[in-house]
Amino acid sequence: MSRAFLGIDIGTFETKGVVVSDEGVILASARRAHRMIVPRAGWAEHDAEETWWQEFRDIAREVIAASGLPASAIAGVGASGIGPCMLPVDEKGAPLMNAVLYGVDTRAHAEIEDLTAKIGEETLLRRTGNGLTSQSVGPKILWLKRNRPEIYEKAAGFVNSSTFLVERLTGERVLDHYSAASFSPLYDVETNDWADDLMDGIVERERLPRLLWSSDIAGRVTKWAAEETGLAEGTPVIAGTIDAAAEALSVGVSRPGEMMLMYGSTIFIIMVIDKPSQDARLWYAPWLFEGRHAIMSGLATSGTLTHWFRDRFARELPAEDAMRMLAEEAAATPAGANGLFVLPYFSGERTPIHDPHAKGMIFGLDLTHERGDIYRAVLEGIAYGVRHVLETYGGTGNAPSAITAVGGGVRNAVWLQAVSDISGSAQTLRRESFGASYGSAFLAAIGTGAASEGDIDTWNPPAGHIDANRTLAPLYDDGFKTYRGLYEATRSFMHAERSA
Repeated sequence: MSRAFLGIDIGTFETKGVVVSDEGVILASARRAHRMIVPRAGWAEHDAEETWWQEFRDIAREVIAASGLPASAIAGVGASGIGPCMLPVDEKGAPLMNAVLYGVDTRAHAEIEDLTAKIGEETLLRRTGNGLTSQSVGPKILWLKRNRPEIYEKAAGFVNSSTFLVERLTGERVLDHYSAASFSPLYDVETNDWADDLMDGIVERERLPRLLWSSDIAGRVTKWAAEETGLAEGTPVIAGTIDAAAEALSVGVSRPGEMMLMYGSTIFIIMVIDKPSQDARLWYAPWLFEGRHAIMSGLATSGTLTHWFRDRFARELPAEDAMRMLAEEAAATPAGANGLFVLPYFSGERTPIHDPHAKGMIFGLDLTHERGDIYRAVLEGIAYGVRHVLETYGGTGNAPSAITAVGGGVRNAVWLQAVSDISGSAQTLRRESFGASYGSAFLAAIGTGAASEGDIDTWNPPAGHIDANRTLAPLYDDGFKTYRGLYEATRSFMHAERSA
């Protein structure tokens, strides 16, 4: 009987799962849509019980059944999810509140400022590899301590999505090193361990997960979890990782210089490097495997912004066809969107400006503009954001040697081409673009000894290429100056509006 591997990923707006053969063939897949809870501006949450565990459990049962294999054929399980998140849990691993999501949640801006002043920017960069931003978990734990002290005191642990799922499956509370680096300032990249001195006043070590590398076996499926999920008791479960890292691995990004550009609810970018890089505009982490490193970046709103546009301005379109029809309208609009510009800072912005108070903007409107013009400007605005990030990478001496595009957004040809045209960068596609759940299954295969890293080129070979249209370079070079200038010219108003 052939071996197979289960990978399940919790995304911002949906959960996806696959059963993959030991040759990389998807035998069954499933997905569940869910919502991001926005209780107030700048906050973003998930109900971990309902969104994370129930969907993991249901999808596991569905894909195992659909694969036609007995549960005993599943040789390993990999779980990944959105991150970094902050979820306080009790001693049994039960959530004490909704999970606070990654950098799109900007509630801890005061704590970021306070901890940066206390620790110092130089020390933060040297010890943690990162400046503190809305992506950092440490300030969010401190926010909880200050604003919800009754929950903070009850918390036996603080976890992210993969930790929560692995604990449900195995009873073990673990976190991979790649994810731990985003718990700044709690993780020391010099020692690859929790930083006891830097966590003073925030949280104690005993309330943080045990550290492992991503493909390490964290534990085995318990009898209770087997009954819940349909998995066989004793099935190995790896530590797992954040979704973006699993997605990068799923498309072969593992060697220094290789970059993943993920088109999801946010744009997220990961580049593998051969030695640590410290720049406060970007994020750093040890890579999934010991001895390698990564620098990351992300926009705050990308696919989220396209969903916002559809829901507000295309309500009359059939739900199942709305995105395709909007893309057709954008394709009918010339490059440059007839003079329109969008700043995609609809939930602040992450890299490279790290401004939680930044605001979205549509600039240049007149009475001739159509919906397709505005939608194209939305896509181009996100592409300008990608260019800003890629130029930042180049400024650190880490320009990518190859870029692979992945994620649901690659189905939008206008968006994909706009990113290549505006950034001047070619992009490669792989045969499978199912995402992080596929990468999690591959990690499980590595963790159980059924595969090695190089096998991903057999599992998921290259299948397409997008080149930049160089004739558009002058247009988009001028457009990028406008894009950058709009933020600089209005930044003081963005900040003043918030404090009014």
